[in-house]
Amino acid sequence: MRPASLLIVDDDPDNFDVIDTLLSDQDYELHYADSGSKAIDNLEMFQPDLLLLDVMMPGLSGIDVCRQIRELPKWSSLPIIMVTALDSKLSLANCLAAGADDFITKPLSRLELQARIEAMLRLKYQYDALQNLLKQRESMVHMIVHDLRNPLSGLILGLQILHRGKYPAETLPQRVERLMHASQQLQNLVDDLLIMAKQEQDKNRLDYQDVDLIALVKGVVRDYETIASQKDIQLETKIEAINLIACLDSPIFHRILGNLLSNAIKFSPEQGKITISLSCPSLNTVNVAIADQGPGVDDALKAKVFEPYEIGTIMPNVSQIGLGLAFCKMMVEAHQGAIAITDNTPKGAILSLTIPRRPPVVES
Repeated sequence: MRPASLLIVDDDPDNFDVIDTLLSDQDYELHYADSGSKAIDNLEMFQPDLLLLDVMMPGLSGIDVCRQIRELPKWSSLPIIMVTALDSKLSLANCLAAGADDFITKPLSRLELQARIEAMLRLKYQYDALQNLLKQRESMVHMIVHDLRNPLSGLILGLQILHRGKYPAETLPQRVERLMHASQQLQNLVDDLLIMAKQEQDKNRLDYQDVDLIALVKGVVRDYETIASQKDIQLETKIEAINLIACLDSPIFHRILGNLLSNAIKFSPEQGKITISLSCPSLNTVNVAIADQGPGVDDALKAKVFEPYEIGTIMPNVSQIGLGLAFCKMMVEAHQGAIAITDNTPKGAILSLTIPRRPPVVES
């Protein structure tokens, strides 16, 4: 994290030297402006995290500068500490009315100056973190609405066609299957969001049971064969075990593998191939790898794609909420495992997860 940037505005350079001395043992980046107009003109250049503003200055007073900065949208929340020799209640009230966050009177005390600066910076960082969270939530809402709307629109359109009865009877099974698929997409998205919310609040409890992992993997592949066939994609299964029992939450693990396979199908070209491998790297661990022949993932994005609402590769006509891989990572780690993405040869990506066959601590 970079040092906090402080802009000191005072017409007397000796006062800057005093503040520089009082803050010499702090990791701050200090800037100086000898007038209010210069301070306002150079905000973009200095990018201050906090303003130490002298009240009594020729030309624009500190109070005038404070008012003008508060009218600038980008800097309206910049912490401003007024430095004043005035101690009347009216003068201090005028500082606060102009938009100052705090004030300190001369002569300056090292301990008081440092404490007030730290308090204001702490509030600024909290404010910045909140603004970032709000932006992420806003972006998240847009993504979720967009991704939910796609299957919902298909579902509504299909139902309208069925309601009108204007379709060949022989196509009814295919239309019903598409409607079921759209409904399942909606349910899966909503369920993933609910599970992630519970996991983030530490309220999700895994239901560990002994599971036939070979049967589970084959079941997931069967679930997605129809979807893969729409792009003429071959699903190949490689199982390097005869009998494999693992202790895990079967529905959650089924969702993990389903998300990974669905993601691979999305990014695979038509007439491509996806390989689902199941192996035991050791007696105590299980590995599942899903390799596709899609565009792959840039090295710079390989860690970020597991973050909520991050999108790895933008592709036209491909719905991407940036949630599936984040869900997988969260739930694999809940199983005390790990997930990673590597390059496929000659093209594509391999998403692999490793979990213990028996969790270190089985929750009751």
